[in-house]
Amino acid sequence: MAAEGSVATHGNTFLPRWVGWVGCGEALGFLAPATAQFVSAAVWPTAAVPLLVLAGFVEGAILGWFQVRVLRTRLPAVSGRRWVLLTAAGAVVAWTVGLTFFGNGSWQGWPAAAQIITGTGAAVVLLVSIGCAQWFELRRHVPLAWRWIAGSAAAWALGLGVFMAVATPLWQPGQDLWLTAAIGMGAAVLMALAMAAVTGLVMVRLLPTPLGRCPGAAKVLECWTCLERVAPEALVHGDNE
Repeated sequence: MAAEGSVATHGNTFLPRWVGWVGCGEALGFLAPATAQFVSAAVWPTAAVPLLVLAGFVEGAILGWFQVRVLRTRLPAVSGRRWVLLTAAGAVVAWTVGLTFFGNGSWQGWPAAAQIITGTGAAVVLLVSIGCAQWFELRRHVPLAWRWIAGSAAAWALGLGVFMAVATPLWQPGQDLWLTAAIGMGAAVLMALAMAAVTGLVMVRLLPTPLGRCPGAAKVLECWTCLERVAPEALVHGDNE
């Protein structure tokens, strides 16, 4: 019964630990693009895009490390190195697409139909990039892992929506750079928590149910204990026969 209670408690704490660690990881990771934006604006304007893409890699690696720290408490076989690298690669794709299609207005002179098709496609790629990259590792360990792609995309859509809803009205032309950065970081924290909450709910649905929370788990544990006790004796009788 003690083992059952331990496993059940471990399962019950997964979601809050995921939200806490992943929210913290994304908030810390966002310091990389915030720093890159600050450096490019103040010192090296022509290097803004490569600096932000490189910062996206750092952001993704930090996020992936915080995610896998919690994920391996339920899926110990997950490769931490692959998860971190895949998350970083997905973040690079997201930043590249975002900067290419939404970071400048060159495509806004296109016909309306082309703008809609291109903008929709770019938004989809941006939102699914991290979840799709992580799917390559997650599919090794859970069934129906493709649902993580959709769930992660929904989480990032909500998170980015929160970021824009908070930061956009507060950003004003002519603001001091430090104030712009502070607004961005505050919005990033809220974005991180929103994203972490949704991805946590999705991950809980994907992960196998801990034994201690399954119906009849106590019976299973009792039977296993009995089997351990009687198995050696049964084997001896079997050999004698």
